[in-house]
Amino acid sequence: MNPNRRSPFVNLMTILVYGFLYLPIIVLITFSFNASKTNITFQGVVSQVGPLKMQGSLVVQSPCGPFHWFCELGKNKDVLNAARNTLTIAVTSTIISALIGTMAALALQRYNFRLKPFSQLSLYIPIVIPEIVMGIGILTLFSQLFTFLNSALGLTGDARLALGIGTVILSHIAFSVPFVTLVVQARLQGFDQSFEEAAMDLGANELVTFWRVTLPMLLPGVLSGALMAFTLSLDDFVITFFTNGPGSTTLPIYVYGLLRRIITPQVNALSTVWILLIFSAVFLLQRLQSRQA
Repeated sequence: MNPNRRSPFVNLMTILVYGFLYLPIIVLITFSFNASKTNITFQGVVSQVGPLKMQGSLVVQSPCGPFHWFCELGKNKDVLNAARNTLTIAVTSTIISALIGTMAALALQRYNFRLKPFSQLSLYIPIVIPEIVMGIGILTLFSQLFTFLNSALGLTGDARLALGIGTVILSHIAFSVPFVTLVVQARLQGFDQSFEEAAMDLGANELVTFWRVTLPMLLPGVLSGALMAFTLSLDDFVITFFTNGPGSTTLPIYVYGLLRRIITPQVNALSTVWILLIFSAVFLLQRLQSRQA
């Protein structure tokens, strides 16, 4: 068989698979420039020149041209607050999850202790159980814990413990740590400890050996786990829905609220911007990972 020959069947299946994956995204981006406010049908691109005029359900002209709905996003404080909350939660939970997951992977891979089988098995529980079950469980935990602490400490008014951005971050850490741990463990499977032994023979202590030898060799796995945790946190809806409070609305929650009223091109524009941001973040992390590999 000629390895350079491409089968027509393989080419056809490749086109179908990529079309199935990316055609909805292309349609979503296209409707971000729709002149219709209802976004049910595509009625042309917003005019590029002239002042903003409304004719029925159409946006005929806009100072922003075809990017009218993107300009509207920049003026919407709710969107900016939701985006800030989403990025704050994702970055914070990713950093903490990467630290905890890396330490847990090293402990599970290199040390033997009585609860090691249970600890290894428990990593799969947040992954395999439905998100709605985990969301309800975390909500119940926070509700009971806050009720007890507020009563025991006599907290009232604004001092009372309640759901907010902190509880969302903690819940995202809870479901992100297992992913980071398993990815770093996979990296440790082929780790050659002779490099660490050589460093210690040359006079390096355990801390210097970890910082100068172990961590650089594990960094591609740590970055992969962190990237997975970051993307999971960005698009999480179910667990965030149960654990968010006033002032902690994220973009998925905000978009869900918009969809309950009417689907407008602003929703598509917001999704387009979010796709571009995530693509840029993934691209940068992959470039950094490839340099460390």
